[in-house]
Amino acid sequence: MGLLDRLELGIEKAVHGVFSRGSNSQVQPVEIASRLRRVMDSQAMVIAQGRTLAPNVFEARLGDQDFDRAQLWGQPLAEELCDVAVKHARSQGYTLQGPVRFSFKHDGALKPGSFEVTARSEQGKAPSRPSSPPAPPRMPTAAPRVPAAARQALRLHPVLEIEGQRYSLNADSIVLGRSSEADIVVDDTGVSRKHLEIRHGEGRTYAVDLGSTNGSYVNGERVNGSVELLDGSAITMGRTRIVFRMLPAPLGGNA
Repeated sequence: MGLLDRLELGIEKAVHGVFSRGSNSQVQPVEIASRLRRVMDSQAMVIAQGRTLAPNVFEARLGDQDFDRAQLWGQPLAEELCDVAVKHARSQGYTLQGPVRFSFKHDGALKPGSFEVTARSEQGKAPSRPSSPPAPPRMPTAAPRVPAAARQALRLHPVLEIEGQRYSLNADSIVLGRSSEADIVVDDTGVSRKHLEIRHGEGRTYAVDLGSTNGSYVNGERVNGSVELLDGSAITMGRTRIVFRMLPAPLGGNA
């Protein structure tokens, strides 16, 4: 069992402990997770052949005592429930309009042990669409640096390859992480909410770790501060592998 797996197991035990103390009339995390799945299933809507839209924003309403216990654990519990929703969507083949979010709301009218889960679909900020069909992943090669004049003549453009898709870097700064506020949202429990920044300017691109919990790696070396990226550089964050490319910009327009 790896370090990340042990940490996740510890979170699961701690969350369960927060809710399991006291009488049987207390809301249990497993009940919230089960209700969340049922709500997703009940609100899932077929919008096209082979495509079913499910909600991605959830809220649990809890009475006085149950809400206080939920607040003791706070954000880690909400993130665990987000993971439950993501995994259920994958297992059922659901489409989500944006990042998954989960929050708790106090409702003094609810008795101990009673709770409600509501859900809705909310469109998030989507990353750039793939600029071209994805290429098979390969290990980075020790390609020589292309001089700045040659890069300008060829109109090479920086691109990130993530899980079979290409994201064109159209801004000087791009933030990757689990947060819905990130420019590119990475669905990986080993990735921090704002994990890594890609900075591009004057023909050079750098990877900057944003103080992430598990660190960022470029070609197997941990990023301390910033590291310059070359064509073929492999970036690792959590379980996610990203390849940096310098590709020709589309003809007749800006990349």
